[in-house]
Amino acid sequence: MKKGMVFLASMMMFLTMSVAARGAETLTCWFPPDWSAKADQAREIVTALNKGSGLDIRPRIARSYPEILTAFSSDEQNLVYVGSFVQAIIKARDLGTPLVQTVNGKELYAGILVYPRGENPAAILENHAEQIAYAVGASSGESAAKAATGGRAAMAVPNHGAASAAVVAGKAKGALVKNWWWDDNQEKFPTLASYEIPGISIRQNPDNVLTASKAVPAQVREKIIAAAMAGKEVFGGSEMAPFDGSGLDFSLELMKKGNIDPRTYTW
Repeated sequence: MKKGMVFLASMMMFLTMSVAARGAETLTCWFPPDWSAKADQAREIVTALNKGSGLDIRPRIARSYPEILTAFSSDEQNLVYVGSFVQAIIKARDLGTPLVQTVNGKELYAGILVYPRGENPAAILENHAEQIAYAVGASSGESAAKAATGGRAAMAVPNHGAASAAVVAGKAKGALVKNWWWDDNQEKFPTLASYEIPGISIRQNPDNVLTASKAVPAQVREKIIAAAMAGKEVFGGSEMAPFDGSGLDFSLELMKKGNIDPRTYTW
């Protein structure tokens, strides 16, 4: 009888500890692969979220975008701080709930065409669609290029710099790049000009959005939102604004125009 009571007490203690452990579950906050160059800021962001929420959140820079989507498809609690292409996929697959966005004056962006000076940009899009370069997995790159060419753009490269370099080298007839990136880098490409494509080059793609996976409970999401708004400085913004899924409608529309299915897209 005594052994039975000891066993029962041990089981109750185990169950109590398990419940407590689940209640204090660690969250992972994902950052995209290019944040390997901003690891310090990633740590600062998570430190601010922990301080403001009392939660246990760990930063992690993804090796690839599919790694983030795999995590969001699990029953573990995850966050991600990333731009519109991945956010659009998360929305289309119903994998998460967007929370807040950093407001820094560049929170919305567009894809613009860069092309050799003196040439006709509209003719390039019409006659050389397959030779349009773009950054893979970017609303301002892949989505905009595919949307502008009816899905025919075919020169996928790692980033906007490589896309622009391909035009300079004559390997591509034009490239779709992020407007803010071009503002900062156009002096490196003096032989190129830029062109805003009607209906495509609209600054409606949201950047720097913090989203929680479906496994994160509502009360935990509220703590994270409050912590992010209190720690806006580490995000590099003047404020953190509430963000809902409707802000991704334009990014999803670009995908639709370019025959990109966010429910099945792979890198």
